Amino acid sequence: MSKTKIKYVCSSCGYESLRWVGKCPECESWNSFVEEIIETSKRQTTSFSGNVSLHKINEITAVEGDRIKTGINEFDRVLGGGLMPGSVILLGGDPGIGKSTLAMQAASQIKDKVLYVTGEESERQIKIRASRLKIHSDEFYVLSETDLTPIISAINSLKPVLVIIDSIQTMYRSELENSPGTVTQIRECTSMLMEEAKKKHYSVIIIGHVTKEGIIAGPKLLEHIVDTVIQFEGESHHSFRILRSQKNRFGSTNEIGVFEMHEDGLSEVKNPSELFLSEREKETSGSVVTASLEGTRPILIEVQALVTPSNYGNPQRVATGFDQRRLSILLAVIEKRSGYRLSANNVFLNMAGGVKIDEPAIDLAVCCSIASSLLDKTADTNSVVVGEVGLGGEIRTVSQIDKRIQEAERLGFKKIIIPLNNSKGLKNSGNIQVITAASLSEAIKEILK
Repeated sequence: MSKTKIKYVCSSCGYESLRWVGKCPECESWNSFVEEIIETSKRQTTSFSGNVSLHKINEITAVEGDRIKTGINEFDRVLGGGLMPGSVILLGGDPGIGKSTLAMQAASQIKDKVLYVTGEESERQIKIRASRLKIHSDEFYVLSETDLTPIISAINSLKPVLVIIDSIQTMYRSELENSPGTVTQIRECTSMLMEEAKKKHYSVIIIGHVTKEGIIAGPKLLEHIVDTVIQFEGESHHSFRILRSQKNRFGSTNEIGVFEMHEDGLSEVKNPSELFLSEREKETSGSVVTASLEGTRPILIEVQALVTPSNYGNPQRVATGFDQRRLSILLAVIEKRSGYRLSANNVFLNMAGGVKIDEPAIDLAVCCSIASSLLDKTADTNSVVVGEVGLGGEIRTVSQIDKRIQEAERLGFKKIIIPLNNSKGLKNSGNIQVITAASLSEAIKEILK
C-alpha cells in the first residue's frame, strides 16, 4: 500500500514546505501552514500542431458599452462602470456583512440569464432570502452544487451573462485529491472558472471568506488570478457598508460605494457626506470636518479627537479608521513644529461613521482636531479643513481642490482652509470663503479663533 505524500502550504502567500513550520519564511505570518496532499499524477504535455488565430489590435472590437449594468449605481461605479464580459470578480468581506445580499440584488437587476451557484445553502434557503429581498425574476437561476464539473456543464447549457459562486471555499474539482477549501482546490477552481469565463465571455462573481486579520482566505495568488478584487467593509454595530476596490483591471481602484443595510436588503447612499455628518455635535472640542476624495467623488467626513492626560507610564495612541503610524508622525510634527506638548497625553482618534481613510489630504484636519481637544477649544463649526502636513510643519497641496470646495459649499459650510499653493490655479469658489494656510500653526490658529 503506497503512502500518501503530504506537503504544507502557507494559506496567506502559498509558500510550500515539506514539514510544518510555525512562521512562514516568505510572508512571516504565524500558524498559517495547512496540510495538503501532493498530487502524484503529472500532467501530460502534448505538442501543438494546429493554427493559432491572430488578430490585429485595430481589428478587435471592444467598447465601454459592452459592460453589463446591474442597476445599482454604487456597485457599478466601484467596478468601473459595470460588469465587463469575461471578467472574474472576487468579492470579500466579514461573515454576515452582506456579500451574498449584494450579489443577489445586483444579479436580480440584470435582464439576461443569471446563474447563482451556492455551496453553503440549499435552494429553499436561497428562495427565502430572495423573498425577503423582494427578488422576482424569471431569468434568475439557482444551482446547489459544490463539484465544479457539473457546474461548468450547467453554465454551458444555460449560457448566462453572469455566474455567482457562493463561496469559492466550498467548491472542489473531483480530479484533485485535496479537500475543499484548501489552497490547491481554491487556486485550481478559480483558474478553471477564469479560463471558462474568458472563452465564453460571461462574468463571474466569486464570493470569498476573510480571515480574522481581514484578508481574503487563501493565498495571495488568488488575488493575482482574478481581474477585480472588491472588499465589503463595515462594523457589525453600524448599518452602513462600504464597498472598496482593491484591484481592478477595468477601472479605478480609488472608487468606493456606500450602502445602508435594511431588513429588505441593501440600499444605496447617494449623499455620503450628509450621512457621515448627520450626527455631528456642534459645540464639542476635538471635532473638525474635512473633505476626502474617494475616486472621483468628494466626501465630507468628521474627524474626532480626544486628548486626555496619561496617569500611567506610556500614553496610549489609538486610531479608528486612520493609519496608526501616520498618527504617530503627525503627533511628532505637532509637538515639534507647533509647540503643543503631547508626549504625556493619551490621544484617541476616530473617523466618524466607521469609514477608513488613507488619503494624506486629511492630515491637517487630524492635527487641528487634536489641537482643539488638547486646548479644549471648539473648532469653527462652519469650516472645512483640507491639506497634507509635511515633517517641517508645512501644508502641502492636495489634488482636485475644486471638487472639495464645491462639496463643502453644497452642504452649507461658510469657510474652507486649504494649502497656500492650491490657491494658484483655483477657479471660482462661489459663495464659500477660501482661506489659505502655509504652515500648521497658521491653520490651527485660524480654525480655533
